Amino acid sequence: MHLINFKELTAQDLNALVDLAVETKHNPKKFLKTLEGKSAALVFQKTSTRTRVSFEVAMTQLGGHALYIDWKSTNFTLADISDETQSLSRHVDCIMARLLYNGDLQKMAAASRVPIINGCDEKYHPSQALADLITIKEKRGKLAGAKLVYIGVHNNVTNSLIEAAVKTGIKLTTVTPIFNEAAHDEELFLEAKKTSHWKATLDTKKALEDADFVYTDTWIDMEFFTDPKFETEKEKRIKLMMPYQINSELLGGNSAYIMHDMPIHRGYEISVEAINSPKSVIYQQAENRLYAAKAIYLKLMAQV
Repeated sequence: MHLINFKELTAQDLNALVDLAVETKHNPKKFLKTLEGKSAALVFQKTSTRTRVSFEVAMTQLGGHALYIDWKSTNFTLADISDETQSLSRHVDCIMARLLYNGDLQKMAAASRVPIINGCDEKYHPSQALADLITIKEKRGKLAGAKLVYIGVHNNVTNSLIEAAVKTGIKLTTVTPIFNEAAHDEELFLEAKKTSHWKATLDTKKALEDADFVYTDTWIDMEFFTDPKFETEKEKRIKLMMPYQINSELLGGNSAYIMHDMPIHRGYEISVEAINSPKSVIYQQAENRLYAAKAIYLKLMAQV
């Protein structure tokens, strides 16, 4: 079994994964040696802080070993992805890959003899969404019926939140004036629209009514934020998106918890006051990436 997105998981599977993650957080000693003697390859084509640290530390705390692999320093840059994956998968028990393109991740999954975990691509970010679900459950007590509002650019995280909402009963509203075309997944949208768990609007005020959580993300993908070639698009996005910045004026007294998957571009998608607000759970989200990683490893490698 691979974890490329949540499509292959039932609602029961995903809820159980959240519960498993919470259990690893509150009862870490129970899992100390669960993956003893196991190894995971962590393949990174994109920069990372939370994904690398969470999956590396998670493997260590579960008794196994994690091997960091920088894509640029390997023969993945020279050879066929399928060939390299077949070889790599004969040495390790799991591969977590953070890649630019979902198509390449699919090639790895087709070639691998061991589970492949999506550590983020342009379409999905399941480990982040799992950490988000953990955070929502911790703050609210249950997932079903929680009102989550995502305000920002529609991207890979948005897709994974839609998948998560449909399977857990969260009421998700997205306010996304800009759509990253690379994240387009018509199948996902069609299935989600058949349910009552996702709706899209540009009416921020209405969306925020009775919201339990408000969530934002960077307006510009991390690999483009400092790229001079993207400067014109960056300026265009900032001009369009500034009215959607998460700040006290936008929230208008709403008491929703404030979420952001990080990295944060302070003063752009979110104000400093919102980051430091007593209602901010941003760093709790970041911490929960560790327990999300543990749950994923346990699900795929130990069948817990």
